[in-house]
Amino acid sequence: MVLSLPMGWVLKIHRSGWLAALILWTLLHAAADAAESKRVMVLHSFGRDFKPWNEYARTIRTELERQSPWPLDITDHSLVSARTSDENPEAAFVEYLRALHANKPLDLIVSIGAPAATFVQRHRANLFVNTPMVFTAVDERRVKLSVLTPNDAVVAVRIEYRKAIENILQVLPGTRNVMVVVGASPVERFWQEEIGREVQPLANRVAFSWTNDLPFEELLKVAAALPANTAIFWELMIVDAAGVVHEGNNALARLHAVANAPIFSYDESFFGGEIVGGPMLSVQEGSQKTAAVAVRILGGERPGDIKMPPVRFAAPRYDWRELQRWNISESRLPSGSQILFRRPTIWEQYRWQVAGIVAALLLQALLITWLVYEHRRRSLAEVQSRNAMAELANMNRLETAGQLSASIAHEINQPITGIVLKASAALRWLAAEKPDVNKVRDVLTDIMGAGQRAGDIIIGIRTMFKKGEGAQMPINLNNLINTVLALLRLDLQKDDVRVAARLDEQLPSVTGDPVQLQQVILNLIVNAMDAMRPVEPRVLKVQTSRSVSGTVRVSIEDSGTGISEPDRVRIFDPLFTTKGSGMGMGLSICRSIIENHGGKIWVEPTVGRGAIFQFELPSAGSASERQNLAA
Repeated sequence: MVLSLPMGWVLKIHRSGWLAALILWTLLHAAADAAESKRVMVLHSFGRDFKPWNEYARTIRTELERQSPWPLDITDHSLVSARTSDENPEAAFVEYLRALHANKPLDLIVSIGAPAATFVQRHRANLFVNTPMVFTAVDERRVKLSVLTPNDAVVAVRIEYRKAIENILQVLPGTRNVMVVVGASPVERFWQEEIGREVQPLANRVAFSWTNDLPFEELLKVAAALPANTAIFWELMIVDAAGVVHEGNNALARLHAVANAPIFSYDESFFGGEIVGGPMLSVQEGSQKTAAVAVRILGGERPGDIKMPPVRFAAPRYDWRELQRWNISESRLPSGSQILFRRPTIWEQYRWQVAGIVAALLLQALLITWLVYEHRRRSLAEVQSRNAMAELANMNRLETAGQLSASIAHEINQPITGIVLKASAALRWLAAEKPDVNKVRDVLTDIMGAGQRAGDIIIGIRTMFKKGEGAQMPINLNNLINTVLALLRLDLQKDDVRVAARLDEQLPSVTGDPVQLQQVILNLIVNAMDAMRPVEPRVLKVQTSRSVSGTVRVSIEDSGTGISEPDRVRIFDPLFTTKGSGMGMGLSICRSIIENHGGKIWVEPTVGRGAIFQFELPSAGSASERQNLAA
């Protein structure tokens, strides 16, 4: 390259010295060289779309562009004549290539595949004698080492057919037949003979069949009806017996769609959809080494000095999808095998979602467990509370019995005294000379009535103060109030309490336990009497009424000291009392009884002084209607 210096640079040389000018000129020369593209020709064996060589060509081009420090001008040419054994068209093809690159010499030729390598070596003397060349993607058995020139470098592979067949027998130990898929082109006939020679030691273990004499359509029919314990070994299918050319992956895909046996191969370019796998030649490894050698040659290194060992089988690789399809256990695979295309598990695909769901389920399970435990604990506590409340209610009734002992004795004493007096009178009349039978009969009738009354009083007292729960039955609250007032009559008189009762004669009945409701009324009246002891006058107002909503209301109003607002809020709480000697359970028991009967109880201040306790219970009719609706 000649570089002319302008006059301005000459003046600068004289001014700054010849050394600085020389350095600058050298830098400019190097920059100009770097800017020039390296011209590379890629020679394909059959065409750009024939496997496995198209995969090598594509990867080599990618690696060249990645590794090269220079711009690259890459052209592709295909040796179409390699599809047949006719060599006549080759001379014209050589002349075409020479004419095409006569004015712009090539910096490098990369031949891909055995047919391209054979073609180049056959015409090396007439085809770019001094142009560096790299033979790649070719088995070392297909390169004539004796005719290599100093301008030739080889990146060969070594196909170990016996190792590939032994892999089939390892992963499928029951294999008895292997169908080798191979076409009818010259290169395919060469490999048919080479495979047969290399696997001859395995002939006692497995029988081999060949497809070179079959049109591809006939081959598909055979593959669909293979006997059991058969495997398919894919070598090449470039040209079938009918002369049909097969490009790309179409032939292998069609075979995979109909074959009833697994398919194996030795080259990674076929792997990724139809091939089970095994030890294979790595396209990436061979392409990287080829690109590295090419860059070294483009950089000025002599091709004949570059010696590369052949690329051998890489670590075994298997397609998980094909392993599943043919039920091949992973335990049979060679150690160090890599399994690709494994379908990700739900955990691998949705790890965080699954973790969230599992966490939510665990939290829910814990919550449910806690709720069940809490429910059982509360149910047990409720049963214990009810038992304790029943025990306290019984104690409350016994305490009330002690307080009302004088009234009880007075109530019982009256009929007994009447019985004694009438019996004495009857005896006197019978002792007369002529007894008056009618009078005696009347007296005896009165005695019977008095005895019945005493018995009723005793039964009522026993019922009221017995332990346990009574049966649910219709109850007239007016009768309960009258019974309690009669029982407390002596205490009311003693405390000078005036009773003003306004009981609704049309009051509906309620359903419940008469003993418990009688205890509520008794407690409220006794509390009212206690509240009125410090004051005068003492007036007790007892009233029953019915509401439009179907409830029955009982009001017990006293004229006592009243209840303060803070105490009124807590008056029904357990253990809270305003009495100096009270247990604080009476009103709590009353609330529990009323609420268990489906009612409510509350206290309000009166207009003047005192307090009014009220409770409401559903009438018998409305209660039955609610039970029917609930059912």
